[in-house]
Amino acid sequence: MPLALLALAIGAFGIGTTEFVIMGLLPQVAADFGVSIPTAGFLVTGYALGVMFGAPLMTVLGTKVSRKRMLMVLMGLFIVGNLLSAIAPVFGLMLVGRVVASLAHGAFFGIGSVVAAELVAPDKKAGAIAMMFTGLTVANVVGVPLGTLVGQSVGWRVTFAIVAVLGVVGLAGIAKLVPEMPKPEGVHLRHELAAFKNVQVLLAMAMTVLGFGGVFAAITYIAPMMTHVAGFADGSVTWLLVLFGLGMVGGNLVGGRFADRALMPMLYISLGALAVVLALFTLTAHDKILSAVTIALIGALGFATVPPLQKRVLDQAHGAPTLASAVNIGAFNLGNALAAWLGGLVIAAGLGYTAPNWVGAVLAAAALVLAFLSAALERRESTPSAVVVSGAPTDQRTAVHH
Repeated sequence: MPLALLALAIGAFGIGTTEFVIMGLLPQVAADFGVSIPTAGFLVTGYALGVMFGAPLMTVLGTKVSRKRMLMVLMGLFIVGNLLSAIAPVFGLMLVGRVVASLAHGAFFGIGSVVAAELVAPDKKAGAIAMMFTGLTVANVVGVPLGTLVGQSVGWRVTFAIVAVLGVVGLAGIAKLVPEMPKPEGVHLRHELAAFKNVQVLLAMAMTVLGFGGVFAAITYIAPMMTHVAGFADGSVTWLLVLFGLGMVGGNLVGGRFADRALMPMLYISLGALAVVLALFTLTAHDKILSAVTIALIGALGFATVPPLQKRVLDQAHGAPTLASAVNIGAFNLGNALAAWLGGLVIAAGLGYTAPNWVGAVLAAAALVLAFLSAALERRESTPSAVVVSGAPTDQRTAVHH
């Protein structure tokens, strides 16, 4: 794998840290600003919505510059947003900071996915994408737990200041290691937009929204769920997030490896198992050991879907993949926003801190249904309804049968 993938992984590490660290710090942030846990959950929803809208916006704005330069601009936005979050005197300003940082997220992973795929041979593309996303998953093993520990020990503002420093390191890595890759000639915005006429691209994005949304329904409220239901101490949330991150790392690498071999079967297995595990989490959340195992499984199964879903969008939007790739990253975060909002609704309705797990299970199951639908449509499109034999039309399926 090219060394440039390391630079992309460094940037992904910083972005992954800021995206997920808020989960472990939600109670502290809520208490500091004097808001409820569901209200503090808007820091997750707001970030996710910023990614969703920022992904196409920043990608379109970046069509006039080289991909390397755009990646550097995006890391600059990321740094500014996290500094704003660190110094915010009121909840509203912190929400603004989260949104500013989120504007970099979708376009960074979208453009980064295209760059990563172009750096390697065709049969290594999903693996290269997974390598970049390894930075995001390792952030959940190292960055997020350390950020949570720092936030609980000396204050969450310090955590976001450190994340801004990570952004500076990511910016330096991109400047040093990523090669200049100018925008391909002859590719215009109308070509990029044409990808969205492909029903398979839209189905892949819908699977992204629902499948990864299932993960976030549970993980957004992991801190209150584990402390109030499982009986863990506040400090235990740190190592629980390590387990989640370790699961993500393993799932991401396995998903990347097998997506290059059997993409759709990989989606069937990961989405189906994710739905089952999320449903079981409503029960296992009451036991410390079982809840810890379940959290790791959610991370693994959730991120096993990321490389195959991203590669499927790139495959189906071939010729003009940049915008579709970025929008699919936005789709991940639309799922995050939807799930965080729905999870907050069921908690606010008095259904308990385990109720978001049911929301997640339903979302993952819906994604599985779409995966089967997508495969069925693809089979039908690849099988002509008729062939001509000796000048007369004959049903091809019948001919094959005989």
